[in-house]
Amino acid sequence: MTPAPARIATLDLIRGVAVMGILAANIAAFGFPQFAYMTPASMGWPSTPDLIAWTTTFIVIDGKMRGLFSFLFGASMLLVIDRATVNDEDPAAVHLRRMAWLFVFGVAHLYLLWWGDILAHYALVGAFAFMFARLPVRWLIGVGLACIALQTVELTTLVAYAFDLHASAHRPGAAARAIANWQSLAEQLGQPSAPSVTHELAVGRGGWRDLVAWRWTHAAGPFASLTATGPETLGFMLFGMAGLRSGFLTGEWSRRRYGVIAVTGIGIGWIGYAAIATVDIAHGFNARYVGLSWLALATPLRPSTIMGYAAAIILVARPGGWLTTRVSAAGRMAFSNYLGTTVICTTLFYGYGFGLYGGLSRAHLYLVVVPIWLLMLLWSKPWLARYRYGPLEWLWRSLSRFAWAPMRGSAFTTNR
Repeated sequence: MTPAPARIATLDLIRGVAVMGILAANIAAFGFPQFAYMTPASMGWPSTPDLIAWTTTFIVIDGKMRGLFSFLFGASMLLVIDRATVNDEDPAAVHLRRMAWLFVFGVAHLYLLWWGDILAHYALVGAFAFMFARLPVRWLIGVGLACIALQTVELTTLVAYAFDLHASAHRPGAAARAIANWQSLAEQLGQPSAPSVTHELAVGRGGWRDLVAWRWTHAAGPFASLTATGPETLGFMLFGMAGLRSGFLTGEWSRRRYGVIAVTGIGIGWIGYAAIATVDIAHGFNARYVGLSWLALATPLRPSTIMGYAAAIILVARPGGWLTTRVSAAGRMAFSNYLGTTVICTTLFYGYGFGLYGGLSRAHLYLVVVPIWLLMLLWSKPWLARYRYGPLEWLWRSLSRFAWAPMRGSAFTTNR
């Protein structure tokens, strides 16, 4: 039998950066109502520190960490498929069982803990992505670019609808239905009415059962997200497959090539996002322009930025260094760390925990992020020194294979 592919250190490192970055992106969604995620002005004009925090997060983190995580998900998915093939297993069966259980985890996460789950979405898109796993690199890139283009067109159409709906609702003698439709869309884009703000804050400060009931009726289900972000997620997964196949994600390219990609990709992304943030601020975070910024303008910028981030991480990594080792361990336990941050943050913010929901400023939310980052770095490596998998990685693997995986033994002495 051909040996299974060895674990690739660069994937764990990039995944570690991504899972830590996702917490920084999601912290506003933990600490505030959903409508505050895209704008710092949903509950009044932000203070200077809050505006700086939003602008920095928007330029550096928002959308990029999710994209980077999707990128790594595609690469890891391809590794699992290749490993099943060399082990004489049915790659489709192995992959689809993994996605089925990931969907179960995601739905439980969505309804029982937090409305912002991405796991169920990844499971659905990942199941579909299997169809493309055998394509050559150039086709993976081509189809991925087509997915990004499709997503951009879809979101641009939605933004055009928002501008048209706003115009209809603000005409003299506008129909009550047009006004109501605009207000409904505006709330989703961060411009809620005062009663909505009061109601959503009360929900977040309620008990666990109240929050479960609210998510059951209000949270976007996993299938709804397929139309909202599905093409983009699929595109990123295909880019991840291409990155693995081409050697980009395994560190096989020249340092000069990584440097060019890092500088070009990050430069284009940050300059573009800074310009978009300026548009948002100049228009007072009006719902139409929030939609234009977050949806239509930001989407085509993300792929180059994500490639730039991946190249930069590979360039600056110090194999064997304290930080590199710790971040890699956090990435190796990304599933456990992702759900672990949900448990910690919902306990801190929701009413059944410490009740900080809506009580901290946006800038102060990041004071919560740093200690959780440190916790990820401090616990992941010692755990993996003793056990082969993170706790949820072990459970996912065992359920997918219908057999309890061996747990004891250092993860650093095994390839899988």
